[in-house]
Amino acid sequence: MSGWSTKGKYSCPSCGFETASLWLNHSKKYCYMCHRRWLEENHKFRYNSKAFDGTEELRSAPKPPSGTIVLRQLENLGSSIGDANADGPQPWKKSILFTLSYWEHHLLRHNIDVMHIEKNVCDNILGTLLNQKKKTKDNYKARLDLEDMGIRSVLHLKTRPGSNTKFLSRACYQMTSKEKEDFLKILKNVRAPDEYSCNISRCMQLKQRKIIGLKSYDCHVLMQELLSIAIKGSLPNKVSSVIIELCRFFKEICSKVLNLHDLERLESQVAVTLCQMEKIFPPSFFTVMVHLIIHLASEAKVGGPIHYRWMYLIERYLLTLKSFVCNRAHPEGSIAEGYLAHECLNFCLQYLLGVETRFNRPRRMMNPIVI
Repeated sequence: MSGWSTKGKYSCPSCGFETASLWLNHSKKYCYMCHRRWLEENHKFRYNSKAFDGTEELRSAPKPPSGTIVLRQLENLGSSIGDANADGPQPWKKSILFTLSYWEHHLLRHNIDVMHIEKNVCDNILGTLLNQKKKTKDNYKARLDLEDMGIRSVLHLKTRPGSNTKFLSRACYQMTSKEKEDFLKILKNVRAPDEYSCNISRCMQLKQRKIIGLKSYDCHVLMQELLSIAIKGSLPNKVSSVIIELCRFFKEICSKVLNLHDLERLESQVAVTLCQMEKIFPPSFFTVMVHLIIHLASEAKVGGPIHYRWMYLIERYLLTLKSFVCNRAHPEGSIAEGYLAHECLNFCLQYLLGVETRFNRPRRMMNPIVI
């Protein structure tokens, strides 16, 4: 809605034109391994080129562009809303929101959604740890990118003795077959209280050693509670500790009460956590969704608690409205009639005595979560 493109070289709306992206020649996409910019000036990670992308990082963290600067950039796009610049593709389009008088002074024009970030980060982690086909970020092309960058020679493609075929050596973040079984069994046997989460065990495929069909809220529960417990003993300590720190960050940033001191602490800690992940995972792992984690704490300083700004309430209510559609030729009328019938039934249910309704139905599981 803000008009900034979320694809390509400048896909981060908070960094703007100072987004530090790197094109991967073999994976054919951009990666965002630039989180050392948010560290202290004398931090040792800034000068450790071999463990990161092969370069030293001396730049400071980019500052979000002000509304005045954004409007100045939009002047060259012409008066037609949504038209691209004739000189070439630009990351901006002129959104209708910029016609509002206060939009120039709006401090939070890009409300980064935690729900989608948590979902994509969880999919990246699980797909890479379990080495799932088409979901892992560590594949043949990712190893070729490491060779081009001249980093992590341990993960370069190896040649089989007596033949010219190459293979991928096992990385420290990949689980063995036994570790996958133990990891999935823990998640398979989880019993959560009623209305806490859906049945996550249905997504665990023990025979195929993979996870399928995770929804956004499933990933939220995994990142908040379950993943940090399930990976203990299944991965080396240097890998599991970093993932546990990331899970702890999501849990704290999604808490109901936030204060400025905690947000400043989280802002500095998550930069170190992402840098630790850069030392472990391949460059293709760091999509723009992983990069946006660095901005969550700073946006919480302006926008307040996450619960008032994420998409769960909107997505669930949209699903409810879609369920009212019976005649697809006239969806608006179906939604209006379905909404009216739903409200009338809810009103009548309040006066039914001795009948089990959605308001007095007993819960099935009242105990705390059991693993």
